[in-house]
Amino acid sequence: MRDAVVVEAVRTPIGKGKPNGALAHVHPVELLAHTLRTLVDRTGIDPALVDDVIGGAVDQVGEQAMNTTRNAVLSAGFPDTVPATTVDRQCGSSQQAVHFAAQGVMAGAYDLVVACGVESMSRVPMWSNVPAGKDPFGPGVAARFPEGLVPQGISAELIAAKWSLSRERMDAFAVSSHRKAAAAWESGLFDAEVAPLEGVTRDECVRPGSSPEILAGLRPAYHDPGFAERFPQIEWNVTAGNASPVNDGASAVLIASGETAARLGLRPLARLHSFAVTGSDPMLMLTGVVPATEKVLRRAGLALDDIDLFEVNEAFSSVVLAWQQETGADLAKVNVHGGAIALGHPLGASGTRLTTTLVHAMRARGARYGLQTMCEAGGLANAMVLEAV
Repeated sequence: MRDAVVVEAVRTPIGKGKPNGALAHVHPVELLAHTLRTLVDRTGIDPALVDDVIGGAVDQVGEQAMNTTRNAVLSAGFPDTVPATTVDRQCGSSQQAVHFAAQGVMAGAYDLVVACGVESMSRVPMWSNVPAGKDPFGPGVAARFPEGLVPQGISAELIAAKWSLSRERMDAFAVSSHRKAAAAWESGLFDAEVAPLEGVTRDECVRPGSSPEILAGLRPAYHDPGFAERFPQIEWNVTAGNASPVNDGASAVLIASGETAARLGLRPLARLHSFAVTGSDPMLMLTGVVPATEKVLRRAGLALDDIDLFEVNEAFSSVVLAWQQETGADLAKVNVHGGAIALGHPLGASGTRLTTTLVHAMRARGARYGLQTMCEAGGLANAMVLEAV
């Protein structure tokens, strides 16, 4: 079986997903097209050689409808012979794109392929793909869960309660994310991965001055009397400060076979080593990162201590802290340049954003193995292991 290697990885700066956000004026197709053009500019490849472009987007409606990845390929100036498709595995959509792209290379179906993702939450708000009064679940799911499923914020609260995660601990984790992200920017550690766009050069949500005292003043984000009665164990400790914001952004990763990279004179950043995807309890929803981590390590033939760096998507502090308690991972190795709480979480772009940050962090820190995992709506999670080359 052939190797699949990452030869370039880029992302836009991440803007607030609000009407006044730094990137709110940019159409999502153009956000994604910018990263595709940057891949070509930085590698010097002929885009006609790209066998496929696989992109993630969550709310595939409005300006993100009609196979937005194909539209971005055309906008980026690629030949019209280059195909593209858009996938949805919720927050893990573009990590799934990486899995599909790498697996295609390893199987011999592709030589050169792009995995990417985009979300403009200012222009296409979350849940805009579910019209009012419409049921996306259907009667079979309703029968299986007669008391009803819950939103992600309630799942985050249930996780905090089950793993006895205090407000203080979750807030401290969030503050650490901001401080690590700010330090990475000040040290120039994001320069290699970020492609400035229309005068926007930095992630908009990083707050270097964040503190436990500031976060302690925030109100619970998801308190609901009905859910409080249903789940009396919830202490209502999840706030806007210890959860990821809504954001705009795009990211893209160029993947090649080892032979193709050598032939084209491309320097591999990392080898895509092993992959796993799991389902988990859709009520807790966000805990799949635990079995996904265990599964990918088994497939890789590695132990947790073999991993030098982890990227675990910070949808909520409670998710990463529960994952850490279950796995025993060293938090000093986790999200070393900050995570989604500080950098932002543009849903469809976050998978390849994590990959981009991870491969550059591995190179900067001389890491041999990196592990990336993401929780996803519906009780899903992706995980993969990358190896330095």
